[in-house]
Amino acid sequence: MLLFDITFAYPAAHRSTYGALALAFLGLSSALPTLGTALIAGALADRHDRGRLMRAVNLLAIVAVVGLVADLLLAPATAVGLPIPNGFYLPVWVLLLFPLWAMVTVSSTLFRPAFNTSVPKVVPPAELGRGNGLIYALAAIAAAIGTVVVGAILTLAPSVDALVVPLALLVATQVALLRVDVDLSVVRRASPRSVWAEARAGFAYLVRRVELLEMTVAALLVNFLSAVALVELALYVATWLGLSQGIWYGAVIAIATVGGATGFLVVGRVRFEPHAGRIMILLTLGMGLSLLALGMVRTVWLALPIVFVYGMMPGMITTVFLSTVQATVPDEMMGRVFSADEVGSYSLVPAGQYAGGLLTLAVGVQGTYLLAGAAIAVLGVGMLLGFGALRRLGYAPEGVGEDLIPAGAKA
Repeated sequence: MLLFDITFAYPAAHRSTYGALALAFLGLSSALPTLGTALIAGALADRHDRGRLMRAVNLLAIVAVVGLVADLLLAPATAVGLPIPNGFYLPVWVLLLFPLWAMVTVSSTLFRPAFNTSVPKVVPPAELGRGNGLIYALAAIAAAIGTVVVGAILTLAPSVDALVVPLALLVATQVALLRVDVDLSVVRRASPRSVWAEARAGFAYLVRRVELLEMTVAALLVNFLSAVALVELALYVATWLGLSQGIWYGAVIAIATVGGATGFLVVGRVRFEPHAGRIMILLTLGMGLSLLALGMVRTVWLALPIVFVYGMMPGMITTVFLSTVQATVPDEMMGRVFSADEVGSYSLVPAGQYAGGLLTLAVGVQGTYLLAGAAIAVLGVGMLLGFGALRRLGYAPEGVGEDLIPAGAKA
């Protein structure tokens, strides 16, 4: 919605130049604070009562969204000129969006480690796979429905009205958090140190757990290569599949979302725990082959089922990874492991999006999908052959202790 508003903040003649640059600033305004916050988010989750932390950061998000509503309603007409490029300017209301959007993304970054480390407090070890799958499947479905509703509002009403959707979801989340009566405090065996010292300890722990480090390195490369292809998805639909109507792009996004929700649910019903590492490797290989297949088909009726299968893979990997960390990492270290993995996994996504544009200019849309898919597939084979610690990773749910690596885990 904000992308839509910023795009149309400029006259048609300047949308592809000034508008594009303003959108880049919006991305930058959230990317840097988010990355910085991710470095300490896990340490905060491992120091404080996670229930209180989630309520506090969710309230921060509510305040930020209310600020966005006020900004769009008031919409100051003045503008701030910037020297580069010549003539570029930012309407003041667009400039005010940047810190407010940063607050939203920072609150989300702080929320995730606290939430993911709270799941084992309410879900038995044997049910972690199903529990995580159900939670994230419901989140994916809610996101899909929200996207459709926001699209309808943007068509029928002023764009500011679309903010009622995220605001309602955040308020509902706050109400649910206030009703949680489970003790979500951290089980600690060591005295708290400074936030930065504890953050460094989290990265050091990840390095010692070679199997988790291997998965983080793999995720870094997979997310980079996926971003290379997916940043060009609209162009893929419009030029490679030859479908200029926006409904087809929406259909591709919707099918991918449904695939993700299905992946979350399906993997939780499979006994993946003893072979968690191998399953994540095979799913990575499946992601690469799916992207490769998209570069080989020219009809949407073949592309849609492939997109569905592709969408399943990240959902399944996420569920397996979350459950494995929750079962094999001590409670006092879990938030930092999730946070360190997030920093490592997603730090190259913006670079991947930029590289995707350059690669598409050089080899075209089909070439981009073929190269990105082939690279992920080769990575999957390399992981299968070379990532021995990850390949051996697994655990027995019945052997999971309260805050210790279970006897059934393999490292």
